[in-house]
Amino acid sequence: MIVRPAYFSLGTNQGDRAAFLRLGVSTMVAGGEAARCSSVFETAPWGGVEQDNFWNLVLEVTTTATPSELLARAHAAEAAAGRVRDVRWGPRTLDVDIVLIEGETVSTETLEVPHPRMYLRRFVLAPLQQLRPDLVTAASLTAADGDVTDLGTLDSLD
Repeated sequence: MIVRPAYFSLGTNQGDRAAFLRLGVSTMVAGGEAARCSSVFETAPWGGVEQDNFWNLVLEVTTTATPSELLARAHAAEAAAGRVRDVRWGPRTLDVDIVLIEGETVSTETLEVPHPRMYLRRFVLAPLQQLRPDLVTAASLTAADGDVTDLGTLDSLD
């Protein structure tokens, strides 16, 4: 078993956003795994669908889980939050994307790692830069789309 960090982007723009993010974080971290979270960032929606702003964070989990096991956790977190997939890039209670698994590349019908659009999205890069500044250059952050506002830690939000 290989132990390595995996990075997840979590976002929500419906209901109790702090509660949905906490649910997502707790679901993504299996017993005994080390984890840390970025700040929560408020961002405008991405993808052109009219909707409320999102709260986003990046979660780092040090894990031995396989990419498919991590994807199953992400789907379980979304299901626990009552996620409905009516409109692509539409409003959601919780969205969990695998952004990066250190040392791994995956390209299947159901999963692509690293996430193919991560460098286009400032709502992914800004929180990822907090956790891993070596992965996100100032130039890539500037080139990414969208404005972000740091709201503070998840524990400080209600």
